[in-house]
Amino acid sequence: METLAFFDPSGNTEVTRAHAPRLTTLEGKRIGFLSNDQWQAFRTLPLIETMIQEDFPSCEVLPLDTFPPGIGPMASKKTAMMVKERGVDAVIIGNGA
Repeated sequence: METLAFFDPSGNTEVTRAHAPRLTTLEGKRIGFLSNDQWQAFRTLPLIETMIQEDFPSCEVLPLDTFPPGIGPMASKKTAMMVKERGVDAVIIGNGA
């Protein structure tokens, strides 16, 4: 008799490091965008940028093309260094596909 083994494809990820603390406000902060260049990012990210600027006039939003787009570049150490060098307080990462 044959035995079949089944595995749960959803997986399990152990959290070893928490995310960075969230900002309490965007007032006076410098914000950058990292786009994975997926579905409708060219529409949604400019809209988010406009909404931030309207709601937080003292917030500096870097141009959307400040950092290279795409899944590969956004996950690279080179891009991480670029973000650090630009002195941003927060990065908005998107867009979900």
